[in-house]
Amino acid sequence: MSTSFKHQPVPSTEVFKPNLFQGKVILVTGGGSGICYGITEAMMRLGCKAAIVGRKADRLNQAAAQLSKDTGSECLAVPGDVRKFEMMEDVVKKTVEKYGKIDFVICGAAGNFMAPLQGLSSNAFRTVVEIDLLGTYNTVRATMEEVKKAHGTYLHISATLHYSGLPWQAAPSAAKAGIDVLSNVIAVELGPFGVRSNCIAPGLILGTEGADRLVPKGGEDMVEAFIPLQRAGHRTDIANAGVFLFSDAANWLTGQVILT
Repeated sequence: MSTSFKHQPVPSTEVFKPNLFQGKVILVTGGGSGICYGITEAMMRLGCKAAIVGRKADRLNQAAAQLSKDTGSECLAVPGDVRKFEMMEDVVKKTVEKYGKIDFVICGAAGNFMAPLQGLSSNAFRTVVEIDLLGTYNTVRATMEEVKKAHGTYLHISATLHYSGLPWQAAPSAAKAGIDVLSNVIAVELGPFGVRSNCIAPGLILGTEGADRLVPKGGEDMVEAFIPLQRAGHRTDIANAGVFLFSDAANWLTGQVILT
């Protein structure tokens, strides 16, 4: 991809002080790959311990091992399906048994189908909404008591799809819009307990499954021309935004959606 603006991603370890999250524990759904893997890695490099959640145990175990190796911190792989509340309760139980607490939670498990409305079955629509929106609710509900004890923070991975309407993206657009609103309710209801809840809504992020699906092959430059900075984002950009939202520098921010 060629653009007039050459951007070099700056790792979180060069932006934030070392050991910023020493003694903290983060639970991440969808942490085995993509954007959530990147945020988890950044948090671990700054001292945080992590538990990552996903349905594919083999890939999850490989991701946890790689994260531990690369960061020098601890990462626990906890297989689970966010659509099933009982599984998420078990995920929380195993995480607390391992680390003793949960300070931070990233709700990032997501599904997607590229289909026009006429070609999108109700089953496909329901599946995406269950993974994205119901999965977020189940994760919050299962972790709520631990996060309240820690006066912790929720971070939800939203999207920009629903702000203008994107063809062939009805299911994820509807689900992500629901997540934005759910985050606001969490912020209001749990704010008195010292709990914060925010969203990051990534646009075009290179090296992700979403970018590979939504951008036509060879069309990257055309898409970037519509972006004010004339460049797509990187996973490192989202990771740095996530680190900021979990840090004390953002301890007054809640109920916000950070568009990137």
